[in-house]
Amino acid sequence: MKNPTLGKRLAAEFLGTFWLVFGGCGSAIFAAVAMGKTGDGQPFQVGIGYVGVALAFGLTVLTMAYAVGHVSGGHFNPAVSIGTAIAGRTPWKDVLPYIVTQVIAGLVAGAVLLLIASGKPGFSATGNMAANGYGANSPDGYSLVAALVIEIVLTMFFLFVILGATDARAPKGFGPIAIGLALTLIHLISIPVTNTSVNPARSTAVAFFNGAGAPGQLWLFWVAPIVGAALAGVLYKALLGSGADTSDRVEEGQAN
Repeated sequence: MKNPTLGKRLAAEFLGTFWLVFGGCGSAIFAAVAMGKTGDGQPFQVGIGYVGVALAFGLTVLTMAYAVGHVSGGHFNPAVSIGTAIAGRTPWKDVLPYIVTQVIAGLVAGAVLLLIASGKPGFSATGNMAANGYGANSPDGYSLVAALVIEIVLTMFFLFVILGATDARAPKGFGPIAIGLALTLIHLISIPVTNTSVNPARSTAVAFFNGAGAPGQLWLFWVAPIVGAALAGVLYKALLGSGADTSDRVEEGQAN
């Protein structure tokens, strides 16, 4: 079977990254702390909270990995593209086009989210666009060092799951499930620390719309995920082999 053209693979990456940002960040913006009213008009919390947001991010990856992972490999994340290239799964010539496409797709999704959110009277984007951050911008006030460490560690293990679940020796067809559940778990761990990135495109997508210091902290959410992904790529290949499929099919389900 002939591999899809670069144009088709980039289209798949655009769709997948858009969906990840739109679904994941959208759940945080619109539904995390939504309020309802009782019959006598008293307000009460009906939002999905941290657990719901974590599930939303996991579901975006799971669904798009099945939908387009067979076309592009389903990276949806610059760190994944770099990590899989280091592990010998992705051609280096594809990495830059993938990253550019992922960032553009994320920014488009962020702009659409801002457009929708602005339809509510009184909405202010500043500090309310699900941006990542540390210090004063961390949901629970965690430091720069804490944010750096958790983003490196979680991205490294995320890449281990991706590389293992899509290894040619692994059971076929289950990769997206493992990857989606891994991303859900990652968010359950780290939303209070950084609002969870492990994905530079996701962080870039909303940082500039959010303001409130998020653009100035964006560097960490590029550096840490790339370092974590690179470590995973090197270690997986050294310890377990590349696990690359020797046929001409595109690797499936390498998502986020």
